[in-house]
Parts: sequence; C-alpha cells; structure tokens
Amino acid sequence: MGMQIKIELLDGEYWWGGAVADGIRMPFGKQEFNRQLNPALTPNQANPILISNKGRFIWSEEPFDFAYTENLLEIENGKGDIQQGEGYRNLRDVYKVVQAKFFPSAGQLPEPLMFTSPQYNTWIELMYDQEEEKILEYAEAIVANGMPPGILMIDDNWQEDYGVWTFHSGRFKNPKKMVERLHQLGFKVMLWTCPFISPDSAVYRKLLAEDLLLKNEEGTPAIRQWWNGYSAILDLTNENAFAWYKQKLDYLVENYKIDGFKFDAGDPMYYKDSDISTVPTHANGHAEMFAKFGREYRLNEYRACWKMAGEPLGQRLCDKLHSWGENGLGSLIPNGLAQGLMGYAFTCPDMIGGGEYLNFLSNSENLDQELFVRYAQCSALFPMMQFSAAPWRVLDDEHFGYCLEAAKLHERFGNEILHLAKHAATTGEPIIRHMAYVFPEEGLEEVNDQFMLGDEILVAPVVKKGMTERSILFPSGTWQGDDGSMIQGPCQQLVHTPISRLPWYRRERNN
Repeated sequence: MGMQIKIELLDGEYWWGGAVADGIRMPFGKQEFNRQLNPALTPNQANPILISNKGRFIWSEEPFDFAYTENLLEIENGKGDIQQGEGYRNLRDVYKVVQAKFFPSAGQLPEPLMFTSPQYNTWIELMYDQEEEKILEYAEAIVANGMPPGILMIDDNWQEDYGVWTFHSGRFKNPKKMVERLHQLGFKVMLWTCPFISPDSAVYRKLLAEDLLLKNEEGTPAIRQWWNGYSAILDLTNENAFAWYKQKLDYLVENYKIDGFKFDAGDPMYYKDSDISTVPTHANGHAEMFAKFGREYRLNEYRACWKMAGEPLGQRLCDKLHSWGENGLGSLIPNGLAQGLMGYAFTCPDMIGGGEYLNFLSNSENLDQELFVRYAQCSALFPMMQFSAAPWRVLDDEHFGYCLEAAKLHERFGNEILHLAKHAATTGEPIIRHMAYVFPEEGLEEVNDQFMLGDEILVAPVVKKGMTERSILFPSGTWQGDDGSMIQGPCQQLVHTPISRLPWYRRERNN
C-alpha cells in the first residue's frame, strides 16, 4: 500500500482528471465515484492529474487510485509521491499551472492536415480485407462524392503478420503505385501498426534471440491475449527494440512514401506490473513507452496513452457504439472535454457513426441515419473528425448531404482550428474547452453537452434522438449564430435544430 490522503471537498467544488473514459462521469464530487489508475485499465488516455474549479490539484509522477465519497476525495495505492496544490483562482488557472509544471508542451504540432481536413479510416468498409483495389475504390469514392480529401488510414491486416510490417503480397500487387495514386487524389496515407509480435514466426524467433521481447515474471516471453489472438510484445524500454521497430516503419516511409502511422493497442491492460523489461517499469509505463515511440512520426494517432499530455500526438477517443447513449454519441463531448483538461489537446472523436462495424453491414437493419448525421455534426468542430463507414453507401441522399455539409464545415474552419492547435502546441491549452474553463464565474461546471472551440466559438450539437430544438446555455456576451441570430447572454435559450443544423455561435468582440 502506498500513502493515503484524504481531502475534504469545498462547497461547490467540482473535479476533473484521471481517465478520459470517465468524462461522462465528470465533473466528480457530486456522486460517489472511484477509479483505479494503478494500472489504468480503460481503453483510452489517462493522466495522474486531478484539478478542481476551486483551484486545487493532485498530481503524481506515478499511478494512484482515487475515490470520491460524500464530501471527501481519497487518494490511495499511489506508487510515488502525491503532490497537492491550492490557492489558484479557477479551473483555467489551476490547469495552466499544473500543465506548465507537470506536462509542459513540447512546442511541436502533429501533422497540420489532421486538423484542416477530415480523416478516413478503411476499417468499417474493409474490415480484415484490406486490399489494394478496395482501398483505391474507397479513396476514389470519397473524392467522387464531393468529400474533401484528407488523411487516409489503412487499417489492420494490410501487413503480412503482427511484427512483419510489410505489405501482404497476396493483397497488394503494387503498393508503391497505390500510395502514389492516393497522394494524387489529395490524401496523406497512414498505416495501422501495434507493438505485438505473432509467436511461432521467424520475426518472433529473431527478436527472442536478441532479447527484445517483454518477459513475464518467470523470465519467459510474455504472451498476451488481445482482441486478435495471442501475441508477444516488444520491450520498448530496450533501445534496440525501439530501433528495430523504427527501422521497420522507416522502411515503409522511405520505400513506399507512407506519411504516418496509426498506433493501436499498447494499452496498460496488456502489460503487468510484474513484467520484466530492460528498464524496469509498471504496466502504465509500457503504454507510455509505446506513445513515446510515436513522437518519431509527425503523422500519428493513439487511442491509449499514459502521461503523454503536451506531446505532439493525435489522440482518438476509444471505439464507440452506434448508439445515442453514454457508450456512443453521448460520450463524445464529455470525454473530449476530459481529454483537454488532462492535457491531451490534439483530440479526435471516434469514427463517425461509431466504430462498431456490425451496424454498417449491407444487410443491417440497425442503422440510424439521424444518429449518423448527428455524429458527423458533433465531430465537425472538434479538432479532428474521422469517417470510416462510407456515408454515401449507408445513408440516403438527404442524410449523406448533411454529412457532406459537416465535412465541409470542418474544412471551412480548418485554419481557425489549426491556429488553436498551434496555440495548444506552445501553451498546452485545450482546443475544445469546457464551458467552465472559459467562463469560470458563470456556474457552467455541469454543462456536458456543449463546448467552446477556443474562447470565441460556442458549439451545441444535438446529441439526443428526435430533437428538433435544444436548450443552449449562453454565457455573458453577444453571440451571433450560424443562422444569423443574435443572442445576448447570459441566458438559456431554446433554439431550432432541424436535422440539417449544427448550432454554433461566435462571440462578438467589443471594439
């Protein structure tokens, strides 16, 4: 057992931090809640930071567990020293202090195209059938349907095997030519990769002989079950393993002109504190090493992370269901806001419509076209937006048209989003911001269904089925709507939200 700390909650005190997947439960402090970060077992980003709207913080360099009970925050099971601070004015003040002190910005931006154009992932259309001709068909269809080209991610199973990071010769006749064509169409190209190595393979035997694999406590290679079977894992604390992996990916960059990589898996749940590695660490530390690897490539994406806030890494929310609830569309805003308040500014919601493929099969009767459109609208003014299921295939013309408008809106805001991303790269401030972050005195701590893009743009997507009007909380100021309306805040207003509309408002600056 590590040290235990008990902190009495102040009147009206709300807290954020810990694990991004808990964004739907934030702010903490009103209901009982507990989270284990030692190890962090959620399939998304985490950071050992807790901050409150009353200007208090908790930080440790190592994992800890925490619980909110009636009027108390309890910290226990910490692996290292717990640091506490107080006396800051509000949520924004305390965030900026902890950010500068504990996870300062690296001063670098990921690939700018991630912010200025939509992303497209081949997963839902192709699944494990990642094939040259089908990838080209998908890309050509994006452009033919008037969607803005951007980043194209070729997902899992383009490769020969896990750890054999070469194009599968049966499915790719001329990958170099394929990438050339994708570039001509206006795309930058990413390939899926992970830190796993298929056992019973020549690569496994080579890495075993060179002592580059993670070992379990018995001293034999750790073989772990994950969603695609059982695999060994690279020991990325070993600089030779790091160099081996980098050499494999650099070959793809140099030989095929691949632009970057989607780094999947590497979650703390696939490691154990008892694992033996070249540099001793815990389960979360191995996830951290995998994320450090991604800094080698400007175009990257992660879904699981530990303590890598402030780094130039694209951070996607974990896979969501095709649903309106807390495991689907309802989680995008609260969890996206949580990412920002933990220092992960370069955030992307999950694939539009949800990453669960079963609803998008050609015979699926479960597809909700309204939900798909609202997913696209909710994503449009996030730092990034990502399509996977082809909207022109799964939707009728009307609903596809609304998705196209959302994609074009994102593109239209591209330079403004990029400007905020550059600001985040130097200051660490979130790109999308909690209402209470921008307006700390206005009692907006529990607002989780609208957000600020920077300090000037209020975005209020529809996240409930069948809603053709929604209530928006307007803070102080004059707000000009996407529909031309002018609203004087602070006030609460019911606004008209037909399926064609994503309500957003710009704050008028007094000259």
